[in-house]
Amino acid sequence: MKSPHLSQRMARWLSFFVEYNFVVHYKPGKNNILADALSRRPDYDPRTVLGHQVIDDEDEEDDHCAVCIASGINLTNVSPEMDLRDEIVSAYADDAVYAGIVAYLRAPSDETLGALSRNTRNQIDRYHLDGDLLCYNIDKFDAPRVVVPNDDDLRARIIHEFRDSPMGAHLGREKTFAAVSRDFFWPHMYKWVRKWVRTCETCQRVKPSKSSQAPLRPLPIATEAWCSVSMDFIFGLPPDAEGRTGVLVFVDRSR
Repeated sequence: MKSPHLSQRMARWLSFFVEYNFVVHYKPGKNNILADALSRRPDYDPRTVLGHQVIDDEDEEDDHCAVCIASGINLTNVSPEMDLRDEIVSAYADDAVYAGIVAYLRAPSDETLGALSRNTRNQIDRYHLDGDLLCYNIDKFDAPRVVVPNDDDLRARIIHEFRDSPMGAHLGREKTFAAVSRDFFWPHMYKWVRKWVRTCETCQRVKPSKSSQAPLRPLPIATEAWCSVSMDFIFGLPPDAEGRTGVLVFVDRSR
């Protein structure tokens, strides 16, 4: 931490650690038994599923794996886990577009078809029901994808399981979109994934910057009073009589 030569990643972590007061003590590895637990967490084991369900090695055709495991081992056909499946089905009723599509597929008629928009009617052949789940195919050669209704929490949960879970590995934009779109569908999914990846706090902290940094240059020496002024805020001070805990500080660099 006292090295004069810090990489960009080390500098970012150093700015994070300066908020804490701590002392580093060296401990030999053979005596540091508790640290081994951090690298042996059961939820990092690819054989462990949500709810401590274990996937049998010989059961390669199991189609009821959890979403996070599906993203880790790249299964081609995946069914959502049961609680997520029920949430998706129940959320169709709150989505006017998909509720109309489900109503038509369950009871095809001129009335239910006429309730759909023209754009939806033109694409109605791409939809079908798999039990209670609404599925979408771009064409007859395309694998069916589970349609996710207009529910921000559901969509965020799916992206989180594919990308931010222990099996997700924080993939980039293109790989995350490819993984999610293989099994699920909703309009403007790519924009969702792009925004999610761009705003990921973990990735922003550890990913090195691709752009070159400008060289450091000293500020010119001030030649007269108030020709060069610096300013900064200081917070966390003891409150004054009016309860204020911060000050704005101006410094004349010529003095």
